[in-house]
Amino acid sequence: MNEQELIALLKEGDESAFKELVLTWQDMVFNTVLSIVQNEEDAEDVSQEVFVQVFQSISSFKSESKLSTWIYRIATTKALDHLRKKKRKKRFAFVQSFFGLQEQEKELPVTFNHPGIILDNKEKAAVLFKALEKLPEKQKVAFSLHKVEGLSYQEIGEVMQTTLPAVESLIHRAKGNLKKQLTDYYQTHA
Repeated sequence: MNEQELIALLKEGDESAFKELVLTWQDMVFNTVLSIVQNEEDAEDVSQEVFVQVFQSISSFKSESKLSTWIYRIATTKALDHLRKKKRKKRFAFVQSFFGLQEQEKELPVTFNHPGIILDNKEKAAVLFKALEKLPEKQKVAFSLHKVEGLSYQEIGEVMQTTLPAVESLIHRAKGNLKKQLTDYYQTHA
């Protein structure tokens, strides 16, 4: 079944088409979300939300971009929304702890296992993902889509709905920020 047939069946609410969509794109969605949220359980939850959103919104898909681009866009948006909610909860918990209403949540270290990372590189990957976490949202998304998911700058522009020069700039700034953070890390941990 080609992409247009799949989309047509999805728009009709066909369950087997939805199962095929999930089977085809579940790894890509999970890996993309995991690269952004950096927590396996959260990535699983957000990935499910992505497919619910795809199913609910397929009728509005106009085929102006590839289906994969549209799914990437939903995945990155849902992942970023999740991070924003998490940050709001942390701020609220801090305010509550300030007034003695609740104990503040403890920051957990980055310990997830990304499927694309070889075992020998787990420690280096944890340091890199910790540094990635500190990047501004757009830099983090652009860098993750390019380096972790292997998307071209053009594809990233389509996913992020921005220009090619903007993507180039985001990735360049992300690399500069990561280089500084990693240099600082390795100088203090050498």
